Amino acid sequence: MKQIIKSIVALTLLSGSAAHAAGYGVIDIERAVEQSTYIKQQNAVIQKQIQPQTNQISALSKELEALQQRAQQTGAKLSDAEKQKFAAQYEAKINEMNSLQQKVQGVVENNIQSIKRTMDARIKQAAEQLRKENSLDVVLNKNSALAYDPKFDLTDKLIQKVNSVK
Repeated sequence: MKQIIKSIVALTLLSGSAAHAAGYGVIDIERAVEQSTYIKQQNAVIQKQIQPQTNQISALSKELEALQQRAQQTGAKLSDAEKQKFAAQYEAKINEMNSLQQKVQGVVENNIQSIKRTMDARIKQAAEQLRKENSLDVVLNKNSALAYDPKFDLTDKLIQKVNSVK
């Protein structure tokens, strides 16, 4: 008798938890990031911010190329003092270009970290809103799911929510 009661209780609990499960949703985070207006805006801001330095790097690169060509053409005709002066000019331009490249890289890396923090927060906020609105138990990253029914894909709704955050 006790076994039957335990079995009935177990079946009741199992069926009750199955009825309680509201479901799941799946999002493609990569696509959400790629289609985010925030990311597109921030990329444009970064490009504008580093444009002067990238222009300088390009100009320095051309100057270095011209110095190399001049050195090759007149190298045998130059005195040792002129060769040293030429080498010093070349090294100064290389150092200036390396410094600018490091500065640009630092600016980009700092911006990327800030953008990543903001985007993570926006995605989590939007995913939580979707979970609540759709009475879901969980929202999964598409890349974490081995298989899923495409009807549970909430990526388009997530993109709309992420893009609406100001």
